Amino acid sequence: MIRRGELLIGPAEDRMQLSVESPFRKILLLGAAITLALAYTAFAATQFAASVLGNRRSLNSLQWAARLDPGNAEYRYRVGRFFWLVEKDSDSAVPSYRAAVALNPHEARYWFDLAAAYDLMGYRGGERDAMEHAVEADPNTPDVAWQAANFYVIEGNDAKALREYRVVMANDPVMAPTAIPLCWRMLPDVDALLRDVMPPLANVDSAFLDYLVSKQEMAAANKVWAQLVALQQPVQRRDIYYYIRALLADKESDQAHLAWQQAANLADLQAYEPRPDNLIVNGDFGLTILNGGFDWLYQRSSEVSLAIDPTQSHVGHRSLLIDFDARWIEDSGIRQVVAVKPNTGYEFSGYFKSDNIEGAGSPRFAIQDLYDSTMYYASEDLRDVDYWKQVGGEFVTGPNTKMVVVRVQRFPAGPIKGKLWIDGLRLVQKSSSLSPQA
Repeated sequence: MIRRGELLIGPAEDRMQLSVESPFRKILLLGAAITLALAYTAFAATQFAASVLGNRRSLNSLQWAARLDPGNAEYRYRVGRFFWLVEKDSDSAVPSYRAAVALNPHEARYWFDLAAAYDLMGYRGGERDAMEHAVEADPNTPDVAWQAANFYVIEGNDAKALREYRVVMANDPVMAPTAIPLCWRMLPDVDALLRDVMPPLANVDSAFLDYLVSKQEMAAANKVWAQLVALQQPVQRRDIYYYIRALLADKESDQAHLAWQQAANLADLQAYEPRPDNLIVNGDFGLTILNGGFDWLYQRSSEVSLAIDPTQSHVGHRSLLIDFDARWIEDSGIRQVVAVKPNTGYEFSGYFKSDNIEGAGSPRFAIQDLYDSTMYYASEDLRDVDYWKQVGGEFVTGPNTKMVVVRVQRFPAGPIKGKLWIDGLRLVQKSSSLSPQA
């Protein structure tokens, strides 16, 4: 029962429902919704218009995009780029660039273009400051570091340039061959560069090694090689071949032999190591011929064809076929450098067979000192045998001999035709003169 003077009020949910459903409240809510929708539509339309205008290549369109979306740093930047690249007007570009970096100081390219504009204006202090901000905004991107390094080179700030070149090589090792000559020009100190500039990456150190070898800086190259060995990271075989070839040319026999031993684990070359029972590597031609290091080396020629022949063999499953059709040669084009000891006895043996060898002279196995061409061994003529025949002999190295070359020589030099197969080549230190391997 309701008494006089009491208000008819239900639960809170009922009061809420009544208030919302009142006509005035409905109008207010509808108006607010329409206002928000119109505001969002206007905002979206403005953003869309700015996007369309901002992608057009006209100054007026870009400026309108910047007005429509004043908080977007990219449109300010594009206005500056237009002034810079199209109008060639650095004075007009700078305000837009400055507006862009103010809105977004974390975009390195904004700072770089501002630095370039300052450079053209001759404002070195502004250029330097913009460059520092660019590096701070993106400290590990190679392109950013490269541009910064080149700026510091021009400025004469070698320490900062080297710091940025390290960033370049650490994050994009492909750039190492380009960066390394610049680093060496600024700081021709291999120890300092290895310690402070070169990142501990095998492909970077390999590029450094190749550069030093090309400059005939072999003492420095040896230090880089030691660093590569210490890293124990994979190394490309071609870099090893290049280094060893340079060492042999420089008569650094001991270092060349050591480097080949150290390279075994770095480039999967264990199978190409000389053994006490045979100092000749790949003497049965069972492995792929590397044409590098201490494996067989060959030279291509139109007069001599070299091929692995799986149909003819004596020791393993294939042999080397040398097919002569030469007007005048002295060498077959196949050879191998072998590390030996001075004043030490060795025994050589090998097998051959031939077919229709024609010419005044004949091919023969020859072993000579790599540097002074002293002949230590020359076999009988390798001809007129249609079966596998063994040849061999002994010799003693001279007091200064550490490297010999094993080859197939044409003696005397002259025209020759026919086919020669060789297999089972072997060189061992005689037991009477055994001593620790060099």
